[in-house]
Amino acid sequence: MKACKKWLCALGLLISLATEAQEQAYYPDPDPAIRQRLEEWQDLKFGLLMHWGTYSQWGIVESWSICPEDVGWAIDAWKPGVANSYHEYVQKYEALKGSFNPTRFAPEKWATAAKAAGMKYMVFTTKHHDGFSMFDTKYSDYKITDKGTPFSTNPRSNVVKEVFNAFRQENFWIGAYFSKPDWHSDYYWWKKFPASDRNANYSIRKHPDQWKKFIDFTHNQIDELMTDYGKVDILWLDGGWVRKKTDEEVKAELLDVFDNSRWFRNPQSQDIDMAGIVRKSRLKQPKLIVVDRAVPGEHQNYLTPEQHIPETGLPYPWETCMTMGNSWSYVPNDQYKPANELIEKLVDIVSKGGNYLLNIGPSPDGDFDAKAYERLEEIGKWINTNGEGIYGSRMNKTFNEGESIRFTKSKDGQTQYAFLFEFPVNGIQTISKIDIPEKATIRLLGTDKNLKWKRTANGVEVTIPQALQNVSNHVWTLKIAAPVKK
Repeated sequence: MKACKKWLCALGLLISLATEAQEQAYYPDPDPAIRQRLEEWQDLKFGLLMHWGTYSQWGIVESWSICPEDVGWAIDAWKPGVANSYHEYVQKYEALKGSFNPTRFAPEKWATAAKAAGMKYMVFTTKHHDGFSMFDTKYSDYKITDKGTPFSTNPRSNVVKEVFNAFRQENFWIGAYFSKPDWHSDYYWWKKFPASDRNANYSIRKHPDQWKKFIDFTHNQIDELMTDYGKVDILWLDGGWVRKKTDEEVKAELLDVFDNSRWFRNPQSQDIDMAGIVRKSRLKQPKLIVVDRAVPGEHQNYLTPEQHIPETGLPYPWETCMTMGNSWSYVPNDQYKPANELIEKLVDIVSKGGNYLLNIGPSPDGDFDAKAYERLEEIGKWINTNGEGIYGSRMNKTFNEGESIRFTKSKDGQTQYAFLFEFPVNGIQTISKIDIPEKATIRLLGTDKNLKWKRTANGVEVTIPQALQNVSNHVWTLKIAAPVKK
């Protein structure tokens, strides 16, 4: 993930890159069992993403402050006053391992709050780009369980295992975020050369043996996660620049560097054998959904627009991943989106056929901000009444009517839902964009009485008594049920 705080100039580029890379092509998985599993994933609608690592101690963007690129989310992400040079900064960043001690870590609390909010799946950062592993890997000492980390003496030091178990107990689908690039590994940022950008800092063609070590390292770490951490439903791979490229693609990137000063100063194919990763992972985790983010191909089982919602949805499985606050990682006094906005985003995304993966960054001591819990509680109150129109739904004939109405439908098409972002002030709601069958029943979720409705030249007019406004503090949902066939 990249920063989303005050680096607004970079955000526009980020969104355009995400749109370009993530919304152009989709290649269905050839295995019908995986396609069926994706159908089941699409029923879940609402998930929790968590970015957590040593960087939370400084309250800065995850990983990117050690990336030597002249882009906003890297340069502007430095912790002020830490160092006078890049190399000194990296040393102090990596030394954060020696003070990371989240003594309030209690993932059951997170899982309970997420379940109460109506979330059904989770994705946790097992390792971000900086290479710090939040699990007990055998292939690196840059990890939460190393003896140089204070938390290693805690009986719950294997954070990934504890998080997965806590959420699995609440019947969540389990997702493992894993960064393909590793900026700590000597096999990726080889200490023989200086790093210049996010890519491998050496010529892979000149040094294939070094790259082979990185392939083995990556496969081994992923195999650990697939073997030792219980059932895993989603392997969510980040760092889409680590991928196989043709010679033509590399040449095009070289031209783009000269023309536009883009970030790939060292463009080259970085093939880590995705087919092998997927094959071996599914031997351990049958029906595993794999998300090779921003890499068109059959290993990107669903697409992941980042920090934005596609205007009209996408014609294939997708989720919007978005922060609850302004940053992916923990930042003191972060500004959390109000519950009303979060609920409207959930409805908007689901009406367009997508899932909503909402991110919260745990604090350095191992807890969520109090405001995050407040937001989750308020979302849960709403979804307890209105979730019927969210879970298991599909995109309707049209997803909206103007700016303030969204539609979904049941998979059999017999029931439709209209979500009203504003309660009709005159007690009359007009709907014209969906077909409402004769003798259909319409009621407001949270009530048990049918509403009066009639056809007019402008569409269907539904009468909603003003007294029903207190059914919800946010979005109101009309359930439109077709008559039962005898």
